[in-house]
Amino acid sequence: MGDDGDSTECRRVVFVTVGTTCFDALVRAVDSQTIKKELFTKGYTHLVIQMGRGSYIPTKSTGENGSLDVHYFTFSSSIADHLRSASLVISHAGSGSIFETLRLSKPLIVVVNEDLMDNHQSELAEELAENKHLYCSRPQTLDRTIADMDLKSLLPYSPGDATPVAKIINRFLGFLDD
Repeated sequence: MGDDGDSTECRRVVFVTVGTTCFDALVRAVDSQTIKKELFTKGYTHLVIQMGRGSYIPTKSTGENGSLDVHYFTFSSSIADHLRSASLVISHAGSGSIFETLRLSKPLIVVVNEDLMDNHQSELAEELAENKHLYCSRPQTLDRTIADMDLKSLLPYSPGDATPVAKIINRFLGFLDD
């Protein structure tokens, strides 16, 4: 145990994605020592950050001396590969990223970008969090969300369940929830 041969078996990757947007607040949050330490304490070994159009550059590290191995990139044609290899996904509130991650049955924390006007994405994330399919957070509360999360409490999302989306559309159109 502990030799290099075991390292791939023990690899637990946190994949952070902002999609095509600029969400420096999320990238800055996951780059903080507080969050990196919290993830490491939870047993994660690697942090891979897809930073999109952002200008904040995270700190790369090799994972030595009891810390996370951290890498970042702007865009990739193989986001699906990163999602598949992740043990935990931390994502912006884009519906494509949310549903692709849920379809792969990956534990998910959605971080809402409060700088967006008229943010219907946050309503979708909050509805799915209410139904225990994912955790919903803000950049400034992400450390607490990670510390308090119990991934065993998350429920699988059935792709045929359009209830959360329908509720948001109904709310948007002015219909009351039952």
